[in-house]
Amino acid sequence: MASADLRDELTCPICTDIYTDPVTLTCGHNYCQDCITRTWDNQEEGEYSCPECRKRYRVRPELKRNLRLRNIAETFQETHKKREEVRIPCTYCIGYPVPAAKTCLMCEASLCEDHLKKHSKSEEHVLTGPTTSPENRKCSVHKEILRYYCCEDAACICVSCRLDGEHRGHQVETLNEASEKKKEKLRNILQKLTSQREEAEKRVQNLEEIRRQVQGKAAGVTERVTALIRDIRKQLEALEKRVLSEISRQEEQVSLRVSDLIRQLEIKKEELSRKMGDIEELCDMTDPVTVLQGRESDRDDYCDTEEDTERRDIKVHDAGDLDVGLISVTLHSGLAGIVTGITRRRRVPEASDMLLDVNTASDMLLDVNTASDMLLDVNTASHMLLDVNTASDMLLDVNTASNDVSVSEDLKTVSVSGINQRRPETPERFQGYDQVLTSRSFSSGRHYWKVEGSETGEWRVGMTYPSIERRGKQSVIGNNNKSWCLGKSWFNNHYMRHDSKSIQFPHSFSCCRFGIFLDYEAGRLSFYELCDPIRHLHTFTAAFTEPLHAGFGVYWGNSWVRI
Repeated sequence: MASADLRDELTCPICTDIYTDPVTLTCGHNYCQDCITRTWDNQEEGEYSCPECRKRYRVRPELKRNLRLRNIAETFQETHKKREEVRIPCTYCIGYPVPAAKTCLMCEASLCEDHLKKHSKSEEHVLTGPTTSPENRKCSVHKEILRYYCCEDAACICVSCRLDGEHRGHQVETLNEASEKKKEKLRNILQKLTSQREEAEKRVQNLEEIRRQVQGKAAGVTERVTALIRDIRKQLEALEKRVLSEISRQEEQVSLRVSDLIRQLEIKKEELSRKMGDIEELCDMTDPVTVLQGRESDRDDYCDTEEDTERRDIKVHDAGDLDVGLISVTLHSGLAGIVTGITRRRRVPEASDMLLDVNTASDMLLDVNTASDMLLDVNTASHMLLDVNTASDMLLDVNTASNDVSVSEDLKTVSVSGINQRRPETPERFQGYDQVLTSRSFSSGRHYWKVEGSETGEWRVGMTYPSIERRGKQSVIGNNNKSWCLGKSWFNNHYMRHDSKSIQFPHSFSCCRFGIFLDYEAGRLSFYELCDPIRHLHTFTAAFTEPLHAGFGVYWGNSWVRI
């Protein structure tokens, strides 16, 4: 009964057999390692559970090996196996089988306790444990009992083999001596194997601990990555809503203007139809007096001059078009803001503790310097969606910079310099006014870039033909018909300027960051204040006849402008 109870305690609930490499879950239940592994392999990720108590685990639990339970199970199996072995019966007990106590190798018979007492005690009758094959203990040549061990040939031999046989003169030992020596060697091997197994057990435990740690950290990283992607998705959805709302607003404005023009044209059509009817009626009359007295055709409103007709005509292009620049700026700024937000969150805590190289792990998980290029390339997004090139490679051309301005090493910032730079005098260089142009020019397409100006001082940013004067007042950006600009005065007033004509802004600006949008073919140059929300400032219209360079002027104080 006790044996049956013990067997129940040592039985795996899954395979219903004695435990093999048992493992213990955190809930306390035990299973064969292969059994629980196969069970969980068939379950969905995140749905792992204990087959007995049904406890659920969000992350696949670590399997801790139960060494004590394994030893007990192995001992039980060995004992049970010995008990179930078929017992060898006594050769001389005929009535019913009686278990043999010894086997005589001389007689090749198994003896029970009673017959063993009557058996010969002479040395020739060698007794051994019960066996069904005593002939294996005799020499195959001489049919004598094996009594010695030949060390040279590593064979068990009889007396005749030693004295007269092929093993004569060889070094021999008794079976007991040879057996003890081999046992000693086996014990040494067993000790080494035991040490190796213990070391393997320790390594397995260490690896299992590492796996548990990695699983925990992976769960944490997964949660952070999921939160990041969720946040990006939320920001993209908000950006989509904002951009689509702007498109809808512009569409509604254009539609209202189109509807108003259609209404005006319908009124004009009715008026023209009325005039045509009056004239046709006069033309159909046969009485010359009546025709001549009908003076309506001579009235000014019937016969507009060509100049009046051109002035009063309703132009279809007055309906306007979508402000692609504002849409592009909104989209670009939104995407750039999302990338900036990701950059601020780029560090992943504890990622360096994983079994990955720190750089590799950060690149794989959240290295935003790389991810921003791969996942949210703002320039590519703007170009693909709105056919707008973001001029991120725009650089200042030092060959055009006056000697009173300082240009940064990255060719992105120009500022007032208190020291003469002593640059060589060339036809391209501005003289007398602190200005500089970009090396890149635009002669087609749509382009967008951002600039930032100082809160103090006086500066101008805009576009200019390369044929602009390089000396005198006509060389100042905005003071001629070859340049267009946004400017800031010494008194912090902002204005738009072209051909020496300025448009003053009645309000102050909330920031000093601006977006510039150029649609060369459409002849549109737009300026936007990059506040929240983005505000359209002004759009210049012109039929551009030369390539356009971005131009920058810094005139007084500590003013500066940065691309």
